[in-house]
Amino acid sequence: MSYQIHPCTGNSAAGFIILSSGLGGHASFWKPQIEVFTPYFHVLTYDQEGCHADSSILPDHYTITDMAGQLLGILKREKIQSFHFIGHAIGGFIGAELALAINSAELKLLSLTCINSWDELDPHTQKCFEARVHLLKSAGPEAYVRAQGLFLYPPAWISTHHQHLTTLENIQLEDFPPSENVLKRIQAAQQFKINDQHRQALRHSQLHFIANQDDFLVPVHQSSNLKQRLGHGQLSILASGAHASTVTEPELLNKTMLRFFQNHF
Repeated sequence: MSYQIHPCTGNSAAGFIILSSGLGGHASFWKPQIEVFTPYFHVLTYDQEGCHADSSILPDHYTITDMAGQLLGILKREKIQSFHFIGHAIGGFIGAELALAINSAELKLLSLTCINSWDELDPHTQKCFEARVHLLKSAGPEAYVRAQGLFLYPPAWISTHHQHLTTLENIQLEDFPPSENVLKRIQAAQQFKINDQHRQALRHSQLHFIANQDDFLVPVHQSSNLKQRLGHGQLSILASGAHASTVTEPELLNKTMLRFFQNHF
């Protein structure tokens, strides 16, 4: 289990922000955000279970609840009592499941920010997942990795950054996890739904929903649906950046997230 706490540069008594990645599961996904948040918060990033080449095989019927349990163990180990949570896609689900888990613990989730998440799987996103699963099963990891940029990044960004993207893909292929793990994580994402228990657990937390208008993987209306299902919160819709806007539009996304914290805390 790999995680890192990036200390606040200006206040040793600052609060914590937890950054939770999407399907890829790597802490490195948040590199464009860490420097922006550490002047105000201690920042915890972590690698999710089963996401590296040397990972053990995840158990059968692996769920978002299991992912939240991994993070709860980290929080208890570090004695983090209260925190803000930012999750990308299924990272937002982990935050919602964590809210359930800490209802009976002496922990407090101050806020949850969900970037390009959903309340239940959209038929379009389901077709995208089916295509990715088929690629992995029939053509292998390289086909899967080379195609995933089409789901994550805007066309213009790919055109401009194609050499950098190829380098990132090569690095990912060198550390590609067992295919079984990838398939189990996709299945967990497909099966997850926000329910009334999540709504109840998050009723006292500040909620922020961020969507990118040009997200190909998760239609923008899903963030509105998520807000409606949970019953309160702020919705911010960004014009560009696609699904992985943490990478493609970090300045705009970072300003949007910081503004939320400045207005609510």
